Order: sequence, then structure tokens, then C-alpha cells
Amino acid sequence: MSTDENDTAEESSASPRTRSVDVVVVGAGTSGCYAAATIANAGYDVTIVERKPAEEAGHIACGDALKGADAFPEAIPKSKIEPAFTNTEVDHGRFEIPQEDTVLDIPVPGELAVIDRWEYGRLIIEGAEEAGAELHYDTVVQDVKQDDDGTVTGIVGKHDGEVVEYDADIVIDGAGSLSLLQDKVDFSDATFDTNVSYQHFSSAYREVVEVPEPVEWSDALVFKPAEVAAGYVWYFPRTETTINAGLGFQMTEEPMKLVDDLKRDLRERPEFEGAEVVDKLGAALPTRRPYDSATAPGYMAVGDAAAHVNPTTGGGIAGAAYAGKYAGEQAAIALEAGDVSEEMLWRYNRRVMDHFGGRYASLDVYNILSTAVDVDDLMGLIASIPGEKLAEALYSGTTSFGPVLLAQTAASSYGHWSQIYEFFKIKRLADELLAHYGRYPSRPSALEGWKVERDRIMDDIYELTGADPKY
Repeated sequence: MSTDENDTAEESSASPRTRSVDVVVVGAGTSGCYAAATIANAGYDVTIVERKPAEEAGHIACGDALKGADAFPEAIPKSKIEPAFTNTEVDHGRFEIPQEDTVLDIPVPGELAVIDRWEYGRLIIEGAEEAGAELHYDTVVQDVKQDDDGTVTGIVGKHDGEVVEYDADIVIDGAGSLSLLQDKVDFSDATFDTNVSYQHFSSAYREVVEVPEPVEWSDALVFKPAEVAAGYVWYFPRTETTINAGLGFQMTEEPMKLVDDLKRDLRERPEFEGAEVVDKLGAALPTRRPYDSATAPGYMAVGDAAAHVNPTTGGGIAGAAYAGKYAGEQAAIALEAGDVSEEMLWRYNRRVMDHFGGRYASLDVYNILSTAVDVDDLMGLIASIPGEKLAEALYSGTTSFGPVLLAQTAASSYGHWSQIYEFFKIKRLADELLAHYGRYPSRPSALEGWKVERDRIMDDIYELTGADPKY
């Protein structure tokens, strides 16, 4: 071989492989798979790139509790994922409050289930493939491609040590909490929410534990406060003898100390004597309001990558599925029109806010409250609130906690009157915030004006709670 031939061969091996698709989705989680399936069903070429190998894909740290199990987007039929539903008998929450020597049974609206998250992960990937999406495993995204006008045009990754580029009309970021893509995109000409910090996220750790005898509470999701107000322990029964035991806590807390709290609690519970740990996993998750905007030209963020998570419980499966559906449908509309501008993609933001985004933003008010009060005071407050009203606050973002109920509750809850009254005032501000999200703008140019009023309401919330500003 001549020197020239040698140079040509080396140059060829060093140059990246390039693939061209209509849409590239980063991450094979819930939002990514539902987005890809929706786009493929509309007749467009879509590829999901996933950093894990095929045998590990879908293995994600999760509490395994699924609220809204009866309502999933049709892009991946519910019948496809039902084999992962291991416990459909759960029908309420069980809130253990040792400080008050109290156990609260809290009704949870909607259909509940506990799932095998890894099996569910495999099934939604299969569902996306059956719809026509391609899956590329072992591909780690390293950069984002962007035109001079700010339009995102693809991604750059590595597969088996080889650089691979994906040229795409639209990139959908389903890469999870603290997504690398958002560090790489220049959002200066977009409305995309960059007001994000580590304080907006929690760490979660869970173990799947096999116990020797059936637990008495196999029909309940068990919650228990951690040693600090910024965290909680959970016990969610996949079956009568397989328990997902875990905890979530703000990233401002010491992780190992709180993991020790979980392990100590496991040792002290008689039902876990002789138990065997069969799986361990940790992750980060958002515990904040959804991004004000999750769009930029040629780009949408979905699921955890856009904080589409109930900030009080960490639950995010159903919201992520619908975010994927809405992003996929808007991507198909944009591709049909040949227009991937932020103006064209904006309706995705509006649909998210109308469906669950406003509710999650109002729920974040209670998260803010929890950071400003002593854990014993917080538990006293929770123990004093009627269970159905607490459930409304935790899941719907509002509750009919009016003056009459306030007086009745206070009369029967001597010692916690001041906390109950503060909750009543906080609830009114949460309702005001929820109503304002109902007026979320229909175009990107109106976002700044909408944020002025939203931030005024937030200032009132900070002043009332005494909490440090979160955003």
C-alpha cells in the first residue's frame, strides 16, 4: 500500500459515521419510548440512542409505584406493559408517623399498581420497536449539533469507541435528570428554561428485598419520614413478599447518612427479619416544578429531563409517558409542515402544562414548605389533616380545605393549630398558582409576561413560609 493510500485509510477510519433520521430520541426511558413510538406510528423515521447495552436497558432506579395505571397513551398499548404489573391490589397510601405515634391511611385517587420496573422498561422498548423505532444501544451522547441560527440539528455520540453522528430534523431529549444535552445546547435564542440548579433535584436509592413471610400491608404504599424533612422512606410491595424499599432526599443532604437511616429502619422492622436483598440501584430525580419551557428550535425535552415529576412523591411514569406522546405528536406536525421552529413546537409546552404541569407546579409549594419547617412540626401537621384532604394536596395540588374544616380540624388538634393555619394559607397560594398555570401562554413571546405574575405569587409563598427562594 502506498503512503497516499495509507493516509486515506487512516482518515476514513477516523471520520465519524453519520446517520440521517427525521427524529433522534436520546434515552430509552418512558418518555423517550412513548415519543419514539408516537413518531413511528405517524410514519416518520425515528431512532432511540441508549447509553446502556441491550441487556441492561430499562434497568432504572424507581420506587415501582405507578399512579394512573388505567390511563396510558395508546402509542404503546397498555396490554403491552401489563405483564410488568406485579401488584394491582394496592389501593391506598399508609403514612407512618413515629413522632406522633400515628399511622394514616390516605386514599390515592386513580388506579394504582406496583410494577417490576426492569420488566416494564424492557416492554416499552419492545413497544417502541414494534411501532417502528430503531434502537441503538451502547451509544453515549457527547455533543449536540446546532446551526448558526440556534436550531438543533442532531447529536454526536460514541459507540464501541467510534464517533457516530445523527443528523435529525428534531432532537428529543429524554436523557433524564441533569441531562448532558442541556449543557451542550446554546439556548440564548430560545425560551428553554435554564433556571436549574442541583437544589432542584433529589437522590434516590432503593433495594428490592425478598422477605420470608407475606407483609400485612401488601395493599398499601408505605411512606415514612426520614430523619430530616427533606426526605422520606418508602416500602412499596411488588408482591406480598417482594418489597421495593428505598428513600429519596434532597441533594443538599448527606447521602450516606440517609442510606444508613434506611438500613437501620429495615433492621428494626420485624417483617424484614431474614430478608434477602436481590437488587440495589440509585439515581437522581427532579423535585421541582416542570420547566417553564422545554422547547428550542429543533429540540424538545421530555420526562425527567424537563422535570415532569410529581415533586412531592417523585412519581413520574405516567407524566413521562404523556410528555412523550405530546412531544411525538408535535414533532410529527412540525415534520409535516417542514417547520421545526420553537413557535411550531410550542404547543407541546402548552399541552404538558394543561395536563399535569400546572398541578405539579402547585404541588412544589408543599415541597418548599417542607424545607422551612422542623420535621417534628411537619409530621404533627400531617397527622392533623384529614387523610382525604392530605391526599388531595399530595396528588391534585389543591384541596377543599376551607374555613369551616380549618376550624373543625384545629379544634380536634390541640398543639398544632399554628401549623394548620399556615397550611390553610399556603393552600390558598397553591390554588392561586394553579389557576395562573391555567393561563399558560399560547406562544413563546408571551412567556416573559406570564412569568412576572407567576414569580409574584412565588414571592408571596417564600415570604409566608420563610423558605429560601428555590428558583
